[in-house]
Amino acid sequence: MDRKVPSSTQNHPVGIILVNLGSPDAPTSVALKRYLKEFLWDPRLVDVFRPLWWLILNGIILNVRPRRSARAYAKVWTAEGSPLIVISRRQAAALEAELRLNSDEVLHVALGMRYGSPSIREALEELRQKGCSRLMLLPLYPQYSGATTASAFDAVTKALKAWGEVPKLVKVNDYHDNKNYINELAESVKEQWENGGEPDKLLMSFHGMPERYIEAGGDPYRDQCEKTAGLLASKLGLADGKWIITFQSRFGPQKWIKPYTDKTLKNLASSGIKNVDVICPGFSADCLETLEEIKIQNRNLFLEAGGERYRYIPALNDRPGFIRAIADVCIKRLQEAGWIKYH
Repeated sequence: MDRKVPSSTQNHPVGIILVNLGSPDAPTSVALKRYLKEFLWDPRLVDVFRPLWWLILNGIILNVRPRRSARAYAKVWTAEGSPLIVISRRQAAALEAELRLNSDEVLHVALGMRYGSPSIREALEELRQKGCSRLMLLPLYPQYSGATTASAFDAVTKALKAWGEVPKLVKVNDYHDNKNYINELAESVKEQWENGGEPDKLLMSFHGMPERYIEAGGDPYRDQCEKTAGLLASKLGLADGKWIITFQSRFGPQKWIKPYTDKTLKNLASSGIKNVDVICPGFSADCLETLEEIKIQNRNLFLEAGGERYRYIPALNDRPGFIRAIADVCIKRLQEAGWIKYH
């Protein structure tokens, strides 16, 4: 991918805060309780009446869910730690190197998780120590959602309240239809098919969301997921019957956007579809929801329902093509802000 070389328009370095959801510090009940308490208390994620939700969260959920979640995390934990944190650190380092390549601009990238460590507050402080008075926030969620992207914006705003001099700040809302991101998704699928052939059907599984969030607030998340899926299918040249979009990771009794990934896989297997591949285009890095829920749980569901071959196509992680794609997203946004120029 060819890019013009950016040069600085100001003297102070630019800091880029790379944000993802987060992870517990360890696959233990104690660590999960601490993590889930922060995660599930976010009103962007759960908008139930606060006093009632406090009773449910502290009286029921945090006494039951941590043990179950710890067992799930233990299945995917690595010697280096949480897969999401390990991969995100590699992404941050690779992005900084890519942005500095052939660039006159002084650019620093810091990693901050919305929940857990390293925190957004810690990432901001790291960039302040490096003299960054201009900051760009890049949530690694390709599709915008109030529950994820906007929550990251909230956390940055809250953390900056403690600063005496607030830096200039620009944000990237999404990159769901970015050409380079779509191309890299397609390349990852083609690599899978070159090694093992095409499946009967390609399942594109995105994280779910309660229906009422979209109905009440006009959240563009579902529309953007559908746009990403359609662009990927078009890039792969897939006929309508060869692919399907689904939604995973439901929580609680309320209705979530459909079709559901797990139920779809069961239905496909029982209807005679024996061979499926699953890709999760909404996840920039492999994590519990892809490695345990999709790669393990849903594989078992499909095979038990009569399926014969199930393959999970890994997230883009730190693939060079993906790093170049998000670097170009950064450069475009920084150029729009007037913080860099091309020569």
